[in-house]
Amino acid sequence: MKIVLGVEYLGTNFHGWQRQKSGVRTVQQVVEEALSRVADEQIQVFCCGRTDAGVHAVEQIIHFETTARRQQKAWVFGGNVNLPSDVNFLWAREVADDFHARFNAIARQYNYKIHNTKTRSALLAAHSLWQPMPLDVQAMNTAAECLLGEHDFSAFQSSLCQAKSPIKTIEFIHFTKSGEHIILDIKANAFLHRMVRNIVGTLLKIGRGEREIGWLKTVLDSKQRQNAGSTAAPQGLYFVKGFYHQL
Repeated sequence: MKIVLGVEYLGTNFHGWQRQKSGVRTVQQVVEEALSRVADEQIQVFCCGRTDAGVHAVEQIIHFETTARRQQKAWVFGGNVNLPSDVNFLWAREVADDFHARFNAIARQYNYKIHNTKTRSALLAAHSLWQPMPLDVQAMNTAAECLLGEHDFSAFQSSLCQAKSPIKTIEFIHFTKSGEHIILDIKANAFLHRMVRNIVGTLLKIGRGEREIGWLKTVLDSKQRQNAGSTAAPQGLYFVKGFYHQL
């Protein structure tokens, strides 16, 4: 059987999604251990989009293969019993043998949360980026329009990125402000390593008035990472969901 699961997690105390040889705590590690107990056999999972240390997920999509026969609710509730409190299975279903959580995804969506206030918040520190300076959301939205569509996003690509091509297609990118809270919503067919955080770090310079709106297009066209802004902190980033033809 091939099973797909929706997974929610708080990334604060994890060293990212991917299991590491060093044995540090990762989301993949605890998820595989929980599912292995339910299946009574060793389980290996594959995800839609690997996340870095400190990054959260609203609905990460994973799949695994197993010879064990369990009801869908057994994977969810049985798995949750064996998971730590900062990870949770949301739902489970059986899928076709050719389904792959990563390679079958046609798009992915992320949020980035900013707490824009003069004083920092102890309650929000692990869940959003604190920005004490006023941000011009309209200017950031206007600047971000140049990122829509298909482009070479090398200027926002981490040096550790293993993607075969820097060319990606952004379907939408938009900032919404509600009181002290600003949320970036972005969807693309795929993302480069740290692409969202590098875009946010660059747009923040425009929001703070340090750069003009047209500067973002210059950075994009340069295809040079050193021309962009710094990488925004991980705690504000959330993997929202993956999109598939089959789900």
